[in-house]
Amino acid sequence: MNVADCYRLLGLRSGASFAEIKASYRRLARQYHPDVNPGDQRAKEKFIELTAAYKLLLTTVKSSEGQASQSQGTASNAAATSPSTKSPPPTPKVTVKRATSETQVKVTKKQPGVEFNPQLSETEQKLKQRVYEQLQQLLRDQRFPKAVTIVEGLAQRIPQDPEVRQWQAIVYQRLGRHLVSQKQLDKARIYLKKALRTDPHNRSLWAEVERDFRRIEQML
Repeated sequence: MNVADCYRLLGLRSGASFAEIKASYRRLARQYHPDVNPGDQRAKEKFIELTAAYKLLLTTVKSSEGQASQSQGTASNAAATSPSTKSPPPTPKVTVKRATSETQVKVTKKQPGVEFNPQLSETEQKLKQRVYEQLQQLLRDQRFPKAVTIVEGLAQRIPQDPEVRQWQAIVYQRLGRHLVSQKQLDKARIYLKKALRTDPHNRSLWAEVERDFRRIEQML
């Protein structure tokens, strides 16, 4: 499959923008996704072809952008080293005042963004982002039952999203750990096991759950 075939398969003109490629793939992927067309082999093969074309075009577009950026950088360097170019004026000195003891500067660490899932609609993607922010706050406040309710609702709304399942498993594990600290050991075991069943291939999650089970054994 060449680049021209990829554009044709996605119903795009040659040289379409990254935004156009993404929008067309998302629309067609929803149309031909195996979950939407159970038992339809043609739809499954079409979905596989669309995904392969999308990945190839992404690589091509990023490569083109990288070459353009490199060309601009080379031109800028050439201009900077040209004999006819005047030396740049000295950088003005900037004085930075130190904060007094009465002033506190709060540095907040930006949370990692939610992964984009091309199979989701724009509404579902926004819902996912909003729930993610709510979960972060609920876990900080240790409002675990509320977090469980919200993430289970999202998992029912978007069952095909692996990242949502990961969040669900993490919430179960965090609730289980909280119950261990409250010495509600039987209930803690239930949620720790639910965490493993929800995201069984997450090695980091397994390590955390094993640590929680060791704490339970020590408390018995």
